Amino acid sequence: MPKLATPLTDIQVRNSKPTDKTRTLADGNGLYLEITKTGKKSWRMAYRRPITKTNNRLSFGDYPLVSLAEARTKCLAANKLLLDGIDPAVQREEKKQLAALEAANTFEKLARQWHNTLLSKWSPSTAKETINRLEKDIFPEIGHLPIASITNQQVIAALRKIEERGAGEVAHRLKATCARVFSYANQHDIENKNPAADLKDVLKPVKIGHFAAIAPDELPAFLEAIRANNARLYAPTRIALRLMLLIFVRSSELRTTPWSEINLETGEWVIPWQRMKRGKLTMNPDTTDHHVCLSRQGLELLRELHQYTGGSKYLFPNQRDHEKPMSGDAIRMALNRMGYEGKMTTHGFRALAMTTLKEKLGYRHETVDRQLAHAQKDKIASAYDRAQFIDERKKMMQHWADYLDGIKAGGNVIQGGFKQA
Repeated sequence: MPKLATPLTDIQVRNSKPTDKTRTLADGNGLYLEITKTGKKSWRMAYRRPITKTNNRLSFGDYPLVSLAEARTKCLAANKLLLDGIDPAVQREEKKQLAALEAANTFEKLARQWHNTLLSKWSPSTAKETINRLEKDIFPEIGHLPIASITNQQVIAALRKIEERGAGEVAHRLKATCARVFSYANQHDIENKNPAADLKDVLKPVKIGHFAAIAPDELPAFLEAIRANNARLYAPTRIALRLMLLIFVRSSELRTTPWSEINLETGEWVIPWQRMKRGKLTMNPDTTDHHVCLSRQGLELLRELHQYTGGSKYLFPNQRDHEKPMSGDAIRMALNRMGYEGKMTTHGFRALAMTTLKEKLGYRHETVDRQLAHAQKDKIASAYDRAQFIDERKKMMQHWADYLDGIKAGGNVIQGGFKQA
């Protein structure tokens, strides 16, 4: 019959002294205190492995950092595992590996994996904007943290920093992005509480408004402002402003247009559907090429522009790197310099044209809508080629250009639009 150990006391453990060799003091149930020649005291537990039936031992830490009572608690937990046929050393190693894995699964690591998964679904601009926002506002705050450990308060603190600098809409968008990253991790069995999904009311509501645009009656002053700022504007930027007014395509479509899409001899400008907003949709993209329908004035501007940038790939190359298109901020900054900050945006050219063509020149909504390359609400109508109104749109675009010339000249302008038979 094995000898039963007499339980140790706190005084015995505290007063135990080293000898000329390592010695042990047994406490019972396999637990003992190991005292080295240098006086270091460590808690150990001897046990027999349930599967291999070989002897092994566990370490529970050093005294006095781990007290006698704490060592006994650890020993009791290990013995309970042995009763269930579980090797406590194996379980401890598995926990270490799991902890290491969780520490490695940081928010930034998972966010980049999520972002990479969706690259084929997103347009290049969406992909770039998404990762840029994360890198600027989220990764510096919580990117280094294991995703499983992130709390509501940590996410709130990161989002409120964004909100406090006046970027409320960005804060709301990033909250949604963070929620998707947490959800992505959960779908890959990397458990977390997805704190961003529960943040319903922590951010101030953002009032969504329309893009700023001047009214048709403000056109004379706007055209005068363009003329007055000619000398201050970089020539291609000045032409870009006038083209936005004349043809009112989306600014992204204008900036990224290569010269190869334009025939300066025939005056034809066709934007391939792949570059159009609705052509970039993942589900049911619109595969109709967009005919810009140039007026005489628009074609003259393009020929003038060709003298400046005809040797480049793009109509509007970036001033620093001609292999890239002009920055999206170039036109907006030009509008600001003209005194129209908060009053007119790049998207505002489209709203201005829509309003003026309908209210002042009498064109049908459908005709203007086709020129704007808007999605058709009528599913049957959307099946028709957007170019079916091309004759009417050509007349409308020339009328629009002549109307603007009339305003610049300060004379009478022709009212009333082309009526389809």
